Amino acid sequence: MSIRKSTVSSIFALILSFSAVIGLQAAPAKLRIAIVQPMSHKSLDQIRDTIVAELKASGRGFEIVTLDAHGDTSSLATIFQNIRNKGVDIVVPIATPSAQSAKNIFGGTKIPIVFAAVSDPVAAGLSGEDSKNITGVSNSIPAAKIVQLISDFQPKCKKIGFLYTSSETNSVSTIKTAKAYCDKNGITYAEASIASPADLQAAVNSLIAKGVDALYTGNDNTIASAMPAYTDAAYSKAVPIYCGADSMVADGGLATIGIDYAQLGKQVAALVIKVADGTAPSALPYETLSDYARFVNLQAADRLKLTISAELLKRYTVLVEKSGASHFGK
Repeated sequence: MSIRKSTVSSIFALILSFSAVIGLQAAPAKLRIAIVQPMSHKSLDQIRDTIVAELKASGRGFEIVTLDAHGDTSSLATIFQNIRNKGVDIVVPIATPSAQSAKNIFGGTKIPIVFAAVSDPVAAGLSGEDSKNITGVSNSIPAAKIVQLISDFQPKCKKIGFLYTSSETNSVSTIKTAKAYCDKNGITYAEASIASPADLQAAVNSLIAKGVDALYTGNDNTIASAMPAYTDAAYSKAVPIYCGADSMVADGGLATIGIDYAQLGKQVAALVIKVADGTAPSALPYETLSDYARFVNLQAADRLKLTISAELLKRYTVLVEKSGASHFGK
């Protein structure tokens, strides 16, 4: 038996029509999300991993790409340009250098940028009329909390040493705010900046020579990636290090009132989902962290021969036990 071509065509057309009616048409393309970080260390990796986990848990079937500049910030522009050439629906830059580079490539386009861990979005040029496709979550820390942190553990501290990386806008901004607070409240301090981890030893020694009783470093990616060298230099002179992030405490810092990067990652993922669902970034003002973490490293305290009262311990979560056992990320 033969079937005429016209009959076959009619049947095929009927099948297509019926498929459309019952929803069997081709599935829409997955939204492609690119997450980019300037380097790898515990804080940035925790943000990335949390964002990825939250986006996967949303059940929306995103296509997620993660990229790392491996400490070469000059390569960020190339990374973002490649992303743009290949096609992307939402860009998620982690840390200030990545966010600024993302804006240089995607600014003025319809591609949304949802940044993570930018201490001062205004100073970084990520807000205003030319940033309508940008939103995100800042990791700024109130200066009063920084000073409170140090006084909790060293109530007799007379002079604070601020150490930061001169090329990191986020770190410079945090220290600038802290210094302004100290000036206003009559708190004595000294400061030193580095260009690379190779400068850490000399910078720490210069601050200790100036008579500082404590060291503070905020959200500084360069120093966070070199905490063992930092703690070795400071603790050999019995000077405690306070930090802006839990990961830095996990890597040897004494304590932080700072950023819980898992919480930050969750807030960023929530913004990404809102944007994916159609909300314009311009309708989502950038957020600050909803809560601050309080962590202490008992192994560092023991190394410094610093006694911590039971009352003080009630206000902080132990991140590293005296034995060295770590609870980071757990």
